[in-house]
Amino acid sequence: MLRWLLVILLALIVFNGLSAWLHRIGLGRLPGDFHFKLGGRQWHLPLASAVLLSFLAMLIGKFV
Repeated sequence: MLRWLLVILLALIVFNGLSAWLHRIGLGRLPGDFHFKLGGRQWHLPLASAVLLSFLAMLIGKFV
């Protein structure tokens, strides 16, 4: 279980570092990515981007 927590933490750090680059190529602005303001805070739910990244990761895992 500790291994999975480390993998998730490492993935979050990598995606956080790449977020500006991913936003520049259009991820986070796809139809299905929701942005709304609630309680004076800006919230982002990138559902379509998450599905697309999961699909790409599946394809890479399948061919590697």
